[in-house]
Amino acid sequence: MSLTDLGTTTEHRVGRVEEIPPGEGRAFVAGRTQVAVFRLRDGSLHATQAACPHAGGPLADGQTDPNVLICPLHLYAYRWSDGSSTGGAAPIRVFPVREVGGDILVQA
Repeated sequence: MSLTDLGTTTEHRVGRVEEIPPGEGRAFVAGRTQVAVFRLRDGSLHATQAACPHAGGPLADGQTDPNVLICPLHLYAYRWSDGSSTGGAAPIRVFPVREVGGDILVQA
């Protein structure tokens, strides 16, 4: 469900915060874009593309901390700040994400 047109991006309601346990990620669809949304243990939200650019691994199944996301297939690490790899692999896309009234909103 599209909420706000932001020029070339649109903000989409993808789900509810309580659908993601603290410290885990879940896959959603934002418009026509598959995304992985993570709820860190501190309550913050992060969103990225759903598939690893290296081998298509499910990033929602990866491990994360406040700084990086680790792909579950080959353990490549990606920075939340800009999507760059810590080891020189192709970067991932990161998306602005926020919570409003328990809803998760992703700009994609």
